[in-house]
Amino acid sequence: MAEEKFPGKIEIGLPTGETWARKYRDSKDEENKKKINSYLIPLESLEAVLRLKKTLDIDAVRAYIGLNELGEQNLIFVGTKLDEKTGIYKDVFGKGESEENGGGDVVYDGSRPCPPYGDPDSPMNE
Repeated sequence: MAEEKFPGKIEIGLPTGETWARKYRDSKDEENKKKINSYLIPLESLEAVLRLKKTLDIDAVRAYIGLNELGEQNLIFVGTKLDEKTGIYKDVFGKGESEENGGGDVVYDGSRPCPPYGDPDSPMNE
């Protein structure tokens, strides 16, 4: 399981991201509340959200917590831009490139929860 490749698509539609985050917030059973120590994040996910710096001039990245279709906790990445008047970082969304999300607002997925996808020999797990 730890050697499994990252999911094929990292771009998910905003409605899917919203659903995952809502499922996480609304989940009450202990199975979905397992302690996650860290997340393994592929560079492809980070690079995709960081490309928003060029297109939307983002100032930061926000990570929402969600539950995917497999019931795994995941991080959903969104670009943010500082609203100088309010001091609040507002979420901004890239436009989809995949056929499935073409032109629509997207957020970025691709993280894997640790455990089970962690490094058992890392001093960070001691």
